[in-house]
Amino acid sequence: MAFREITPEEIRDNMFVTINKEWMLLTAGDEKAHNTMTVSWGSTGELWGHYTATVHVRPQRYTLPFIEKNGYFSLCVLPKDKHDAMVVCGRTSGRDGDKDQKAGITPVFTEKAPYYKEARLVLICRKLYRQEMDPACFLDPSILTSSYPQKDFHITFVGAIEKVLVKDE
Repeated sequence: MAFREITPEEIRDNMFVTINKEWMLLTAGDEKAHNTMTVSWGSTGELWGHYTATVHVRPQRYTLPFIEKNGYFSLCVLPKDKHDAMVVCGRTSGRDGDKDQKAGITPVFTEKAPYYKEARLVLICRKLYRQEMDPACFLDPSILTSSYPQKDFHITFVGAIEKVLVKDE
């Protein structure tokens, strides 16, 4: 089944459910080298006159240097029957081998960021903003102990959604 392009306004997903329950693959790099990771924290919306996607990456993640080096990243939502691939991508490091092969997913390099052939929804995002989370800025101190016991504060990236690809179900 081929992808077709839609506008961000045409996305029919409840992004609260999609991000939190279905998860997404955050991918950056190119044909020479790329990496993906599973994300379940993030958001979509409008900011600075752009439709945006916001993602959060811990500093120890192997995907981080790929995001730092490249101007674009993708977010892919796989169909429910590929949820095991999402688990593999969340538990396996690309440092240790070919994560795509282990997960049984196929990277595609026809856009400004790699994405996956098996995806049902793809967001191609141009980086607009990067910020390291500052522990002094947390207004609810319980988040520091519950989410950051190792003090490995996320790095936040905001990307302009430049292309949305979907597969009809």
